[in-house]
Amino acid sequence: MPGDFLTSVLVIAAAFFGAALNAAAGGGSFLTLPALIYAGIPPIAANATGTTALLPGYLASTWGFREDLGPPRAVGMTALLLACLVGGGIGAGLLIATSNHAFRALVPWLLLFATALFAFGPALLRRMGRQPEHHASRLQALTGLFVVSIYGGYFNGGLGVLLLALLTLIGEVHLNRMNALKNAVSAVLTLFAVGIYAAAGTVRWGWVAVMLPAVLLGGYAGARAARRIPPSVMRWGIVVIGLVMSALFFR
Repeated sequence: MPGDFLTSVLVIAAAFFGAALNAAAGGGSFLTLPALIYAGIPPIAANATGTTALLPGYLASTWGFREDLGPPRAVGMTALLLACLVGGGIGAGLLIATSNHAFRALVPWLLLFATALFAFGPALLRRMGRQPEHHASRLQALTGLFVVSIYGGYFNGGLGVLLLALLTLIGEVHLNRMNALKNAVSAVLTLFAVGIYAAAGTVRWGWVAVMLPAVLLGGYAGARAARRIPPSVMRWGIVVIGLVMSALFFR
């Protein structure tokens, strides 16, 4: 097991609860990234390793919503996948090209931005839902998917809220279908980004192996718990975690 025993236990706990958060509402990176940095992994490698370890959760979620999966109104599935692949690859490339010092300085701002998305995401989506019937064009939809995919390839936190907001803008209205598309896009761009991380040698596979069982268990437990915990409690718990982690990294 990499690292000392207590540090490994901390990372395993972060993997379990991070996967549980992702399954229930999102925000798993709020736990895995700080835990891996605390374990002594440089920030770039910590981000790549945490994203790699949490990837199976996206794949499982996509499979779970397979009956609802289909191309969005404004964009065909082929175009959607290409935008996600290219955007995710660019984001991953930007991450690898960023120095550890620069990324370490960006981490608290990225966490704070992702936390704000979690806090105000529902209100944003409701506001979009009340707007007149005016949806994005095909070019606007593809551009939005491309930009969000770059963000997802660079930093995974808050990706789900961004994707739900974008899907609302391009005319999607059914929540199950939106979640299916959100999970599929997340899985595709993350899978491609992880391939680039791995090719660049930034993934710490020993830590991925340690985290994987906890991710699988946490993902299942989170999905079951989400049926019992009020969504508002879950969301504000994630917001508190994000604010605490942001404050710690600002120090």
